[in-house]
Amino acid sequence: MVLFFTSNAHNPPVTTYMGKDKFENEDLIKFAWPQDVWFHVDKLSSAHVYLRMPEGMTWDAIPEPLLVDCSQLVKANSIEGNKKDNISIIYTPGDNLKKTGDMAIGQVSFHNDKRVKRVHVPKRENPIVNRLNKTKQERQVDHEAERIERVKQEGAVRRAAAAAKKKADAELARQREAEKAARSYDSLFNGAEEEDEDEDVPRKSVREMEEDFM
Repeated sequence: MVLFFTSNAHNPPVTTYMGKDKFENEDLIKFAWPQDVWFHVDKLSSAHVYLRMPEGMTWDAIPEPLLVDCSQLVKANSIEGNKKDNISIIYTPGDNLKKTGDMAIGQVSFHNDKRVKRVHVPKRENPIVNRLNKTKQERQVDHEAERIERVKQEGAVRRAAAAAKKKADAELARQREAEKAARSYDSLFNGAEEEDEDEDVPRKSVREMEEDFM
């Protein structure tokens, strides 16, 4: 089972979630979405809390109120960390989590330590924890089916974007051809006007030219 929470510290509200036990955490490590950010109490046992970032948000620029919500949720779901003040919460993108066969259930490391950030939590903030707990929902999740659907939707978005770009490129090419044709027509028209102007010049007769030399 997966526990879902809604943070109203951001507009629109953002979903956070965590596994109910260490076995569920294993699945969450495996099936984390590209836009998920993982939170955990540093150097202590705690829940694995994930933030599903909305479009346009980046993991290294999470708004402070939302970062506080996630940190408080992790702290509150750590048996030892919940009792302590001045703890650190670490967080990193879901795709930076590293799992090897020799690790215990629920244990993880990182592909790149430089992609791990820390936030200091002075103490538990009960109003925040209570607000988040009021939104808690427990659901059974078919992670594989969810992954397939997500990949399908992402593929549809990419295809739509590619089609839109192809259409825009074709329209741009058409406009350039039209501008090129217009410039060519203008050049031809201007040339014809110059020829017409030459034809309007009066021509002298042979006798008039002979008189010019007399």
